[in-house]
Amino acid sequence: MRSHHPSNATAPVRESSFQTGNVLVLSVCHFVHDVYSGFLSPLLPLLIQKLSLSLTQAGLLSTFMQIPHLFNPWIGMLADRVSVRYFIIFAPAATAVPMSLLGVAPGYGMLLLLMAVTGVSVALFHVPAPVMIARVSGRRTGRGMSFFMSGGELARTVSPLVAVAAVGWLGLEGFYPVMLFGIAASAWLFVTFRDVPVHDARRKKIPLVNTLRSMGPVLTPLAAILVLRGFMHGALATFLPTFVKIETGQIWLAGIALTIFEGAGVVGVLAAGSLSDVFGRRKVLALSLLGAPVALFLFTATTGWIRYPFLVLIGFTLLSTTPVMLALVQEHAGRSPAAANGLYMMVSFLARSATVVVVGWIGDRIGLSNTYSVCAVLGILAVPLLWFLPDENRK
Repeated sequence: MRSHHPSNATAPVRESSFQTGNVLVLSVCHFVHDVYSGFLSPLLPLLIQKLSLSLTQAGLLSTFMQIPHLFNPWIGMLADRVSVRYFIIFAPAATAVPMSLLGVAPGYGMLLLLMAVTGVSVALFHVPAPVMIARVSGRRTGRGMSFFMSGGELARTVSPLVAVAAVGWLGLEGFYPVMLFGIAASAWLFVTFRDVPVHDARRKKIPLVNTLRSMGPVLTPLAAILVLRGFMHGALATFLPTFVKIETGQIWLAGIALTIFEGAGVVGVLAAGSLSDVFGRRKVLALSLLGAPVALFLFTATTGWIRYPFLVLIGFTLLSTTPVMLALVQEHAGRSPAAANGLYMMVSFLARSATVVVVGWIGDRIGLSNTYSVCAVLGILAVPLLWFLPDENRK
């Protein structure tokens, strides 16, 4: 059954029912894909030791994996004109293979090549995948995005454990057989989606500038929110273990803190999208954007075990905004859903990258505890920006 858009005859075709099986398959494969893309950080100390890398060289590896995200809008334009299913189907295998070969790379140049290939695969997956999720979620886009994004958040939680366990069992140069799980995920996606229509043949080529202009009322406030929220996200996702280690002197507590933060984020991501389907996107975003900085204030103001419930609240609220924002982007994307998602992801990438550097610079000068308070203040400033989002009844 096809839904008809009253004002746009070339709007993307979308089923009205929530296809639970297809949503779950995409979500599980998102988990598998992102487990591999998270291998670099836990393996980096071993790669540094093996190849005698400097910290600058080590940091450049991550940069090479991130560079393809700058091309997300153009990847989205391509995905709007061809079937997005093949971008998504082959991505888990295309990411698993280079990330599983890191241990056998003979030199630094090969490591850079492997990271670049991975970056392209990651971009080709994450730009069109939310479009497919929207396609198979019917009118419950928020719920579909919650399932999908929870797979990614859970992957970030367990990826270091998987990498360390695989290397501990097989050795750095022998753990490459783990790529088989990514190849199996691609095979599962092929069997599941080879006959699912995900491309509207009526869709015409839309110039990127037109997509940017039409998405301006949504992307402009979202971009400002992403920047202000990015300070809190960068401060916690990157520097939380360092902060806890400085405060307690216990490295094991630093690891537990990051697990608590990411684990709470999985629950938040899973809940937020579905709640936004019922109560509205702006209301759920308002609760998240207000709850996260308040919880961050309380986390830094307390000591001992009492601060960890606040860390749970931070993870739940701070990380839960992503599926709601993705749902907003898809609902206002019109005839260019993948290009619109590419624009959003490029803005998100630039905001994350820039704010992490600024957070580190501030932390060097006033300490991480005071930096967290500054980030919380900036986070609260994002709340009024919600009023600039378009009326939720106009999609």
